[in-house]
Amino acid sequence: MAGLYAPGHYLIVYAMTPDDYFKKVPFNEADEHTHQCALFCWAAMNFRNDERLRLLHAIPNGGERNKIVAARMKAEGTRSGVPDIFLPVPAPRHEINDPLVRIASIYCGLYVEMKRPSARLKRRPEHKWDTGGVSDVQVEWLNALEGQGYKVVVCYDWYAAASEIKLYLTGKGLDE
Repeated sequence: MAGLYAPGHYLIVYAMTPDDYFKKVPFNEADEHTHQCALFCWAAMNFRNDERLRLLHAIPNGGERNKIVAARMKAEGTRSGVPDIFLPVPAPRHEINDPLVRIASIYCGLYVEMKRPSARLKRRPEHKWDTGGVSDVQVEWLNALEGQGYKVVVCYDWYAAASEIKLYLTGKGLDE
């Protein structure tokens, strides 16, 4: 059990770890919701290591809703295809081929689109976002956000998302 200080300096106690989400459902069979909950559990456990993780938040743009709630959310600005998670923290662009070389420009923030592990395609993708489970509307958003200077990734489990977030913030993934 880990105690963490949240904004306002009150103590929050987390009794779960990301692995606890997979006790009843195997990791590779878990849905997107379960992996996203595990990711936010990881982020909460790591606030002390990096305060910027406090800004990580979900965007409620999907899911099943009744017609009245769906209409209200659409009127409030909810848009189909927007990625699931956003980290509004500017960060240096890290050169993928050479982690020691940094590009001078900066990303505006990080968007993460979560997909369940079973959605991943086993074939070679035809284009960048053709990795499985990504709709045409999502592809439009991913391309548009990337064109505006955001780093955009599609992740098929919480660990991959956590690693992308850490890589974005520090230039090193979880395994480094």
